[in-house]
Amino acid sequence: MTQAAIQQDDDDAERRRLGERLREARKYLGLKQEEVATYLKIPRTALTDIENGQRRVEAIELTRLAKLYRQPVAFFTGEDEAAAALPVDVAHLARRAAALSMQDRDELGRFADYLRTRAQAARG
Repeated sequence: MTQAAIQQDDDDAERRRLGERLREARKYLGLKQEEVATYLKIPRTALTDIENGQRRVEAIELTRLAKLYRQPVAFFTGEDEAAAALPVDVAHLARRAAALSMQDRDELGRFADYLRTRAQAARG
């Protein structure tokens, strides 16, 4: 396999991962493809192609999507490995918790412990 072919395969895989992250974020927020496409001023089929990794995302489109999905661009590109490894809902919770006071974060931690204990008790 040539270096160019290997690079193309890597690019295709990255495009698919980006599309998957974008799709997960859209679905998590309960947005329809049509709504997002209208926001971006592109056809819905173009958004489908982006989410399937079949179309490149323009930088301005990615910036707008990140703003709409309330995630940093680095989350979608995989540059923020820690955030990209988290499920979308957990990353969202972490960002929201970061804005809380230390006292509120402590209380949130205690509540998370309570929920975990309750779930374990329910399982028996």
